[in-house]
Amino acid sequence: MASVITADIVNSTALTGSREGELRHKIGDILKETLFEFYRGNSFQAYFPDRSGEVLKILFRLRTAARSLGEEFDIRAGIGIGMISGPFQSIREAGGEVFTHSGRAFDRLHKQRLGIVSPREYANLALAILCHFADHLFSTMTAKQAQVIQELLEGKTQVAAARILKKSQSTINKHALAGGWGELERLTTEYGQLLKQFDLR
Repeated sequence: MASVITADIVNSTALTGSREGELRHKIGDILKETLFEFYRGNSFQAYFPDRSGEVLKILFRLRTAARSLGEEFDIRAGIGIGMISGPFQSIREAGGEVFTHSGRAFDRLHKQRLGIVSPREYANLALAILCHFADHLFSTMTAKQAQVIQELLEGKTQVAAARILKKSQSTINKHALAGGWGELERLTTEYGQLLKQFDLR
């Protein structure tokens, strides 16, 4: 079982050249450990050879990277879970239900920014609830809160985040709480637990 993210940058046309380059560089840095590629400008796909909760955490990192540039920016994404059809060297050569599910999750997005499709409909109901909650958290997240949560998603402590962002620890804690850091952290854990419970083979 594998996972695939199909995504694009929300309001990418409003990004200036330098800020667009900054975000694309950040996306590349976040996805550097896996196979990914941009297509059609600011759309991209990323392949993960597992279905762990880390995939959702990586997507949250991508979303906070975009949101940290302003509240009008985000990453709209569909996560697919499923089998691949065989070995491949690049995304363009790849096939299998995991890519179909990812594309389906992405195509179903309207006002939503996150969708997840697995091979099992009973699993998809629970995953849809998770997606709605995650979208709710991001809908109220400010750019400053996103900057803080982005550092925490990378594994930094609040003390380290305060040093990097040149803020007091109390300010970092305030932004983390208001931005829903605890809830996002719990969602990534619960996502991994859900996938272990579901028979997705």
